[in-house]
Amino acid sequence: MDPQMLIELVTMKMPFGKYKGWVLSRLPEPYLVWLHNKGFPSGRLGHLLATMYEIKLNGLEYLLQGLKKF
Repeated sequence: MDPQMLIELVTMKMPFGKYKGWVLSRLPEPYLVWLHNKGFPSGRLGHLLATMYEIKLNGLEYLLQGLKKF
């Protein structure tokens, strides 16, 4: 896994939708499940959202705890 990706998950904000302005790591799991079922957007954002979905699905949020200070 790319360490830069983990930093982006705790710093990048959702650019659109109901949760516009929310940091990706703070998006609620039901929203990520909905996006997963609908289809993640293409590009870097979609890859980050898919990664966040997998992190939350597998209970791995602790991986991001030390990075939230960035």
